[in-house]
Amino acid sequence: MAVAFRSSLLRGAQTCLRQQHRMLAREATLRRLASTLAVLEQRDGKLNMSSLAAVSAAQKLGNNVHAFVAGGNIKAVAEAAGKVEGIEKVVYVDNAAYDKGLPENYAPLLVENIKKGGYSHVFAGHSAFGKNLMPRVAAMLDVQQISDITSVESEDTFVRPIYAGNAILTVQSDDATKIITVRGTAFPSGATEGGSASVEEGVDPKAECPTEWVSEDLAKSDRPELASASRVVSGGRGLKSKEEFDRIITPLADALGAAIGASRAAVDSGFADNSLQVGQTGKNVAPELYLCAGISGAIQHLAGMKDSKVIAAINKDGDAPIFQIADVGLVGDLFERVPEMVEKLKAA
Repeated sequence: MAVAFRSSLLRGAQTCLRQQHRMLAREATLRRLASTLAVLEQRDGKLNMSSLAAVSAAQKLGNNVHAFVAGGNIKAVAEAAGKVEGIEKVVYVDNAAYDKGLPENYAPLLVENIKKGGYSHVFAGHSAFGKNLMPRVAAMLDVQQISDITSVESEDTFVRPIYAGNAILTVQSDDATKIITVRGTAFPSGATEGGSASVEEGVDPKAECPTEWVSEDLAKSDRPELASASRVVSGGRGLKSKEEFDRIITPLADALGAAIGASRAAVDSGFADNSLQVGQTGKNVAPELYLCAGISGAIQHLAGMKDSKVIAAINKDGDAPIFQIADVGLVGDLFERVPEMVEKLKAA
């Protein structure tokens, strides 16, 4: 009787092991078949390079990475995206109705292509485009969005900052489709050459759009774009007026070949345009050099620039919070020190 009992236990254990092996093999197969979609941005027929951070984040999963782009006469953009290293396939929809990325018709478009491709993860940049589009996509798929991630831990676990970057949250999701926006400064844009992705046309539901694009008024400048510049010079409330902001900050930016940024206090005071705002409610930047003058260092501002490689600060208050994270600090009157710095840069 005891021998029969042991034999039964052995057969049961063997059956359990075989089932576990089958489950593991099925999961491995599913992982191989799983694919990730990176939503790319385009403007006026040109690929937005900052949106390639979504591709870099997608690659962390180890799945096949497909890209999606839509707009009028878009095939040339799709072919350019196909050269990006790490992309296996580019799905495009050629329809001018999607040129401006209005979420009311872009979200149904994206959802249809997500369903068709059976994607397990969908990444987009945490830009105005991504923040406008992805919550709608998540709602239509009845899943929770994961916003502004800075790290990919595994297929279901991601890291994102909260409380203006003062705390780091690890998020685990069991949603079948994970809708994710990516902080551009946390992931490199990757190589734009070397890829050989296939290009195919996607599904166009041609959903009605209750919103009409009327016009836009963009500030044009020969300076580097703030979000992607390698050097940024920012001014704060300490500059006291728009005239002083322009007189002090502009020559310094010219001397360094840098983009111009501003704190929220400077923007709210009318010293600089809203498009130049750096911080939690502005743009996130991570240049090689971030030089700021007259900025005290409120946590909302630090959240947008603390990933910069070198942070240099000029402020007359030696106890200003900005000096706690600055690599180089100069305590002094910016109205004297900055012009002096500009003269030395010009001489050099």
